[in-house]
Formats: sequence, structure tokens, C-alpha cells
Amino acid sequence: MSDSAGHLLELVRSGRARTRSELRRVTGLSRTAVVNRVDALAGAGLLLLGHELESTGGRRPGSLVFNKDAGVVLAAAIGRSRSQLAVFDLAGDELDATSFDHELGAGPDVVMPAVTERLQGLLDAIGRPLLGVGVSLPGAVDTDRGVSVDSPVLAAWAGVDLTPYFADLGGVPTYVGNDADVLARSERMGHAAVYDDLIVVKASTGLGLGIIAEGRVVSGHLGAAGEIGHTKVELADGLPCRCGDRGCLETVAGGWSLVKQVVEAGRPIQHVRELTAMAVAGDPEAKHLLRESGRRLGEPLAVAINLLNPQAVVIGGDMAAAFDVYAAGVRESVYARASAIATRELRILPSTFGDRAGVVGCAAMALDQVLSPASVQALLDKRAAR
Repeated sequence: MSDSAGHLLELVRSGRARTRSELRRVTGLSRTAVVNRVDALAGAGLLLLGHELESTGGRRPGSLVFNKDAGVVLAAAIGRSRSQLAVFDLAGDELDATSFDHELGAGPDVVMPAVTERLQGLLDAIGRPLLGVGVSLPGAVDTDRGVSVDSPVLAAWAGVDLTPYFADLGGVPTYVGNDADVLARSERMGHAAVYDDLIVVKASTGLGLGIIAEGRVVSGHLGAAGEIGHTKVELADGLPCRCGDRGCLETVAGGWSLVKQVVEAGRPIQHVRELTAMAVAGDPEAKHLLRESGRRLGEPLAVAINLLNPQAVVIGGDMAAAFDVYAAGVRESVYARASAIATRELRILPSTFGDRAGVVGCAAMALDQVLSPASVQALLDKRAAR
């Protein structure tokens, strides 16, 4: 559909064309075809007309501007004990947000009504048309069906279709992704603007990787790419993991295992966010635990770096709040174990959006879908049939 109205919108949105004449030049379409498609996009509110660019000679061409205010998408990053929610315009700018804590591992019948109620409140306050919803969950996600297929954190969510929960929001498409993949998608509006090949680490209660290869997020078969937290490591041999197996990396480096160690030492905390706050405040034991976690993650991460040869490793998740401490441990192992050529130009960077990366990634996932040429064309066809 390279000659569709949706494709023309993508050219304007990406900045590759700013006028009708540029659209004709890029696409090879006739003047009439471009005018008809532009008029359809303008009629749907997706393009704004009448602005002008300075001309290099001859008649001054009317500019075409993508209307980021034509609608919104909603984002819901659902975690083990906290969900972050936000509403974004079509340029990916956050307009409003909220979050709430819930019972550890609570099922969808408990969490989702609270999610949708708060999302409806955000939507009502903005008062713009809703085009789609992006949702992230921990663990492997079947993106075609939009369901969790394997999550030791949220076992009650496995196989549950989330679409019906959003029906009252207007029946718009709902897109579900793995939390680490969504973190990687957030970097498409961040570090991926500079680097085409990235490994994005989510270091939080659990450990996971998102992979960007040649600018595309790679989820793998069954959506299970990047499950580094459940790699078997010698140091964890025999230790029980929350996934039901033994010997996983998470048992010695995951946020839940660090919290367990702190509690067993007589310091009552409930979440790894508290541990990172302690480290940022200078607590030596907290700093030691986070550095060791980074070092232990860095060992299997070095293998991934040798295999994928990324330009950068981006560290996100709750432990990234103490980036300097955590990254120091990662660097120690990565540079000791990965090949010289794989680390020659490698950079280790903090997540672009920090604590907001989850909802930003959910929004990016929804925007990629609802603004795709096929989806835009379907929207225009539906409008024309009314």
C-alpha cells in the first residue's frame, strides 16, 4: 500500500515530505491522486492544511502538518504490585498520567477494573478521540492474540484476553506486549534515534532484555526473546526461583532476591525501589547488592553482546534509578567476558525515559499500530462508508 493515503501520512509524519509537490515527487503519484488522498486525511483531521513554507523560488507551496491533536492513545504498564497509566497525543507526548499500587500478583479481575476506570478518567479529562490502547505485562506475551503466555510474576493472567476489559473505552484496538519489549520500544523515541542496534535491559523485580536490531524490536518466537532472568547460572545452582525452576539468574540477581536478602538481614523493605533509594542515599550495603546484581547480570549479558554485537546497552527498570552503581557491576563483567571487538565501541547508557519508560513504550506500541498505513487507510475507508 505504498501509494495509499496512510503511506502519505507516514511520509508527512516522518518529515520525508512537507508539501503536495514533495509527496508527488517521493511517491510518483499524479497530482489528482495526491490531492484526493491529502483531502481525505485532512477531512479525518489527521493533516492540517494552509500553513506555508518559505519557497526557494516560484509559487510558495502550502505545507502539510501532521495533526498530533487529532486523537490520543492510552498506555497501561501493569506490574507485579504497581500499574502506571497515561494518555498520549499522536506525536507520543504524554498529556496526563496516574499510577496505583495493588496486591502482589493480583489477577486481572481485580486489577483491570481499576485500570480501566482510571484510564477513562484520563480520557474524559483530555476530551479527544481514542484511537488505541497499549498494555504491557511481565513475562512472555503472545502479541498476535494479545495474551500473557508465561509469567511467573502474574500467573493468573496467563491466557486471559484483556480486550473485553477495554470495551467501554470505545471498542478501539488493544495491543499487548512484554514489559522488556515495551521498554525497548520506548527507546525508539530515545537512544534508537542514534543507534540502530540496542540491547535494552529491564532490571527490576525480575530481569529481562528487549532487543532492537536494525531499528526493529525483535520479540522472537512465542514472544519469549530476552528472558535472561531465567538463564541457568552456576552460582544459583539449586536455588529455587519464583518461576518454579531452580538455578535461574534471578535467584541471585533479580530485584525480588535482593529484597529477600535485605529482609533476612533484618531490614524490612518490600520492593526493590526501596533498595535503589537506599543506594542513591549512600547506603553501602544497598550499593554493594546492586553492584553485585549488575555484575552477575553482566555475565550472561556478555554472551548476548557477543551474539548480537549491539552498539549500546541501555539499562532501565527500577534498579536503573541507581544507574552509576548498577552499571559499574555490568561493565565489570561485560568487559571481562565479551569479545574485544564486541565491546570496542559499546556504550552502556541509562534509559531515556527513566521511570516513565514503561508507559512511553506502551504508547509507542499503540502508535506504531494505529498510525500504520494499513490502519490509517482502514480508518479512512470506514469514514467514507458512513
